[in-house]
Amino acid sequence: MKKNRTIIVTGGTGRFGKILQQQNFKHYIFPKKRELDITKIDSIKKYVLKTKPKAIIHLAGLSRPLALHDKHPIQSIKLNIIGTSNMVIVCKKYNIKLIYFSSNYVYEGKKGNYKEGDPVLPSSNYGWSKLGGEAAVHLYKNSLILRICMTEKPFVHKKAFSDVYLNFIFQDEIAKCLPKLINLKGILNVGGPIRTVYNFAKKYNPYIKKISIKKTNNLNFKKNMSMNIAKFKKICKKKF
Repeated sequence: MKKNRTIIVTGGTGRFGKILQQQNFKHYIFPKKRELDITKIDSIKKYVLKTKPKAIIHLAGLSRPLALHDKHPIQSIKLNIIGTSNMVIVCKKYNIKLIYFSSNYVYEGKKGNYKEGDPVLPSSNYGWSKLGGEAAVHLYKNSLILRICMTEKPFVHKKAFSDVYLNFIFQDEIAKCLPKLINLKGILNVGGPIRTVYNFAKKYNPYIKKISIKKTNNLNFKKNMSMNIAKFKKICKKKF
């Protein structure tokens, strides 16, 4: 199949998809679910044959709140694991580059500063669903897995963990850097510098209040799910 410069973005109506649309990148198209349903291979094939893309950025799936993956595990499986597997099957059939948005939640969350080659062991259903998607993508060599730690701008919460370490970075910063990433292959950690959620949020909201993970029953959070982002910084020439 002859390809052009078109890049399909699934999940374009989601939080990050809307931010990405604002960048007005040339050749990016954002199909609605009725045009491309990731749970149906025939739907994906039909849209791919119509648009003949050179790459697909796969954002679509079930994300937050994380409790959804505990309450509705079947939906999580259908969207994040089976839906992603369907994307891989079609991309393999037509030799299309696949860029998969995964998460830092695939890491165990105990020691922090995880490198791309470190072992993974999710502590939440959400993390397992993203790792399930990764497993399918990893079988296809013409692919890129981005393990991302990002959040909305401005920070939406009134409280932030003072004892949980992450690599939060705002969605618009990832969107601007994306064109520098899509030609890569393999796995890449993507995020900001390692710091507590509170220290990240306080930089933009001096009135943010502290909260301790010890005083919550949220099992989705571990103390240190931070990643080593040295490769990302070098590629995007990010200065923090």
